[in-house]
Amino acid sequence: MAQVSGIGQSLAKAARSAPFLDREEEQALAVRWKDRDDEVALHRLAQSHMRLVIAIASRFRHYGLPMADLIQEGHVGLLEAASRFEPERDVRFSTYATWWIRASIQDYILRNWSIVRGGTSSAQKALFFNLRRLRAQLSQTMGSGIGAAVIHQHIAAAVGVSQADVAVMDARISGSDLSLNAPSHESDGGTSSERLDHLVDAAPLPDEVVGEAIDSSRRVAWLRDVLTVLSDRELNIIRARRLSEEAATLESLGERLGISKERVRQIENRAIEKLRKALVDRHRDGAALV
Repeated sequence: MAQVSGIGQSLAKAARSAPFLDREEEQALAVRWKDRDDEVALHRLAQSHMRLVIAIASRFRHYGLPMADLIQEGHVGLLEAASRFEPERDVRFSTYATWWIRASIQDYILRNWSIVRGGTSSAQKALFFNLRRLRAQLSQTMGSGIGAAVIHQHIAAAVGVSQADVAVMDARISGSDLSLNAPSHESDGGTSSERLDHLVDAAPLPDEVVGEAIDSSRRVAWLRDVLTVLSDRELNIIRARRLSEEAATLESLGERLGISKERVRQIENRAIEKLRKALVDRHRDGAALV
C-alpha cells in the first residue's frame, strides 16, 4: 500500500507542473500516439490531464480510501481512454477521458470499500454511488421525519432497482464489515463465542439427509414390489395418474382405454386399495405410501 500511495503522490505532484494543451496540440499528440505508438506523445497527453484525474478523484474522497490510490486508479482510466480515443472524431480528449477516469475510480472503490463485493450490475453500481446524495435530497425536501421505507421507495424509483435492493445497500453503507470470527459475548463459563457460532443453517442435518435417502430407497423398493399385484390395466392407470410428473386426467385415460372416466376412477380406487393391502401384508410400515 505504501508503494501504491507513493505512486499516486508522484502523479499528483507531476500534475501541478504539467502545462495545459490547446485543442490543436492535444489533437496532434493523440494522432502521434494512435498512428505511431509515440510514447512521448502519450506521456505528454496523460500528464497534461492529470489535473482532471485529481479533480474527479476528489469527488470520491468521502468513501474512506486513500486519495493517492484514487488518483492512481484514475490515471489507469486516463491511459485506457488514450488507448481508445479516436482523434478523427470532433471531441475533446478531456470530454472522452472523463468517463473512463470516473469508471476506473468507481470500480476501484467497489473492489476495496468492503470485503463483500457489491454493485455488480450497472443499476447496483448507480445505487451505490447515488444513495447518500438521493437520501440527503429527500430528507431536505420531505423533512427529517420521513420514514426509511418512504425514502427507499423514492430512491428505488429514481435509480431503477427494487425497494429491497435499496434497503440492503443502505444497510451495507451505514454499517461496517464485521468478521464472523470476532467474539460476540462471553458465556457463563467465561469462554467467548464467535459470531459464526450463532448463524443458523436451515439445511437438514447430515443424519437427516442420510436417513431420508435410506427411507426413500426403501419406499421405492416396497412400491415396486407391490405393483406386481395389479393387472395390466390397473398398472397403466396408476402409472398415468399417480406415478407421472404430470398426472393424466380421467377423461383422457378413458378415451385411451375406451371406457368412461367414471370407470377409470373406479379402477383407480380399486387398484389403490389392492396396493394398500399388499403393503400392509408384505411391509407393515408401508401403508402410508398410498
